[in-house]
Amino acid sequence: MSEPTMQSALLDGLTEPQREAVSHVDGPLLVLAGPGSGKTRVITRRVAYLVREVGIAPWQVLAITFTNKAAGEMQARVAELVSQRQARALTLCTFHSLCARLLRQHAQLLGFPPGFSIYDSDDQKRAVKQALEELEISASNFSPANVLSSISKAKNELVDAEAYTAAADNFYSKTVARVFARYTDILQRNAAMDFDDLLLYLVQLFRGHPQTLRELQDRYQYVLIDEYQDTNHAQFLIAAALAQRHQNLCATGDPDQSIYGWRGANIRNILEFEQQFPGAKVVRLEQNYRSTGHILAAADALIRHNTARKHKELFTAAGEGARVRCVTCFDERDEADAAVEFMQKVHDEQNIAWSGMAVFYRMNSLSRVMEDALRNAGIPYQIARGTAFYERAEIRNVVAYLRAIVNPADEVALLRIINMPTRGIGDRSIEAVQAFALGNHMTFDQVIIDPRRVTSLSNRAQNTIAAFAAMLRKWRKTAGFDDDPQQPYPPPQNQPGLRLFVEDVIRQSGLHHAYLNDKSDPDQERLANLGEFVTFTQQFEDDLEFNREDDDADQPLPLRDKLLAMLEQISLVSDVDNVNSDSGAVTLMTLHAAKGLEFPVVTILGLEDGLLPHQRAGESSRPGDALEEERRLCFVGITRAMRYLTLSHAIQRTIFGRTMSAIASPFLRELPEEHLEQIRHSADDEQDDQDDHVLGESLLQRRQARGLAGEYPIGCYVRHNEFGLGVVESISAEGAHTRCRVRFLQVGRKTLILQYAKLERVDPEDDF
Repeated sequence: MSEPTMQSALLDGLTEPQREAVSHVDGPLLVLAGPGSGKTRVITRRVAYLVREVGIAPWQVLAITFTNKAAGEMQARVAELVSQRQARALTLCTFHSLCARLLRQHAQLLGFPPGFSIYDSDDQKRAVKQALEELEISASNFSPANVLSSISKAKNELVDAEAYTAAADNFYSKTVARVFARYTDILQRNAAMDFDDLLLYLVQLFRGHPQTLRELQDRYQYVLIDEYQDTNHAQFLIAAALAQRHQNLCATGDPDQSIYGWRGANIRNILEFEQQFPGAKVVRLEQNYRSTGHILAAADALIRHNTARKHKELFTAAGEGARVRCVTCFDERDEADAAVEFMQKVHDEQNIAWSGMAVFYRMNSLSRVMEDALRNAGIPYQIARGTAFYERAEIRNVVAYLRAIVNPADEVALLRIINMPTRGIGDRSIEAVQAFALGNHMTFDQVIIDPRRVTSLSNRAQNTIAAFAAMLRKWRKTAGFDDDPQQPYPPPQNQPGLRLFVEDVIRQSGLHHAYLNDKSDPDQERLANLGEFVTFTQQFEDDLEFNREDDDADQPLPLRDKLLAMLEQISLVSDVDNVNSDSGAVTLMTLHAAKGLEFPVVTILGLEDGLLPHQRAGESSRPGDALEEERRLCFVGITRAMRYLTLSHAIQRTIFGRTMSAIASPFLRELPEEHLEQIRHSADDEQDDQDDHVLGESLLQRRQARGLAGEYPIGCYVRHNEFGLGVVESISAEGAHTRCRVRFLQVGRKTLILQYAKLERVDPEDDF
């Protein structure tokens, strides 16, 4: 290891705190990076500094971030600072990608084949529905989504089905425990893992096989974790385990941007970093390079109301800029019109491209009216709503074929494709195969190899199923998955390329012919999508070969390895990986999806109590923590804006077909007036009259609300016709409605509107 030079070119152009973070070598390091403070620049320079200046072998550096898009951008930036060979030897990926990679290498230690499937959210729902059906539990009483949420939360806390069952203490949790156990059985029968299993099983690998962990610790001697505030318990343990021996863990992040508590992220991981890693060096990045002064000051004033944080003195050299536009609108249509008018104005007068504008909202349902307004104005837009391309039926069909080739035990994939396209294998035939497999302790794929054993099948069905199974076996052999010592598969140089193999699957499966003759798709868009998928496979194959760094890099990779890597990437695509900032369109997305992005012009819709903060915050078992996370979410949205920021709310809003008065978000009152431009928007004079009427009505309602709040002080006992007896825990008389949170003895906490709740004050001595 060489000593770093006194003044590396990699430190040029950095501030003093940035230099400290980049040049720190050994020991734990916490980089508290405010929004827009050049965090990615620091991480990439630090990786390059370790390799170029300190002489660390690049394969000993592991950098983890939370989206494939961020990992790709980081890889590209590092490649500009080190040699191509060094860049390829680095490990820069997401947590789930790292887990999938390591588990494939050591899967057999956990009883899985290397070709195990990774189930996405759609696959998981299918498996949970199957578990509910097998257990004869009503999906209407226990929705697959809710059950999956409970299972996911447990797995992120490293609680498996057995431990969950042991801890279940009520009807709901005991029922979920039964589903959890059956769901786990289904995954294991299918040789599959879901996203949460990737973390859970890696921790189990570390705990059960210390020698494997030691080998990984020797390899990854410098570990960098980006967005550390978003790590859950399992991710924390993985990072801590890898860094346990050498203590060279660099965590970067910002507790003020921790917004994923609802899916298991633990803000304490970053708040308590110095306790978990004694002697850690702490560097604060406080200069913001993104936003102008008024925007940054408003964000800073807002987040100071939180208590679970590490303070940073945020500042910018970008000038004050425009004040934050706080727009009061009549209703949701008026709100959308106001947003469109301003975007049109800055587009025409400031020459800001549509791609430089974004609209954020707390709930997806708020996008519909905004979409209508943009369409009516002729403004192009895109919605960041997940992995749309890979969710299309025709793409899922191709991927299912490839998954079945890689992992014949994947029953979910097999059931999707066994009669796709139509082969005359009906539901009754499939059910007969499933029943035979269950009754004889066999897997679905073991039965279809020789379906003649299923005597209830017709000769035609037996022959068709056998032909289908033979087709899959042929592809497995070609790809190198059929390990037959008598007939070894050809060496990589004699195997077809990934693109040619996928093309062969699409054609021989019948998918190409089916979509070519699909009368419901006259423009043949589905066929075009298959063509786009083939293009993707070629690009993936080229990138994979180019980025290799191994002893056999001059030889082509085996088709088996390429196919596994491609399926892994598809299954781990992040929700916002497909956002195209160069599309020439306004981007619409949730506030959660906006994290990590930036736009010159930002509009945040629906700053109303019940929307932002969300109503669930008041109903949480820890309402203070939930409210702080909602405030952090608003902070994240505000700090995405570079030049212009609009915060809008409506006086009334229609939800589920009912028009109701809306209360401005309490977050708006936490913004200093000197940084705001208050705007009252209305579309026409008639609406102005309506607006005046509503405003006058609201004033009267507010006076009534304050009086009503005095009748139900905190701590008083009340009775509700449906929920029974309870205690008032908090009350808010802000706006036209009075919200009251009550802890009921039978049903727990509920947030009610006093004007409609019909609560009755009771004497505890008489009723409790």
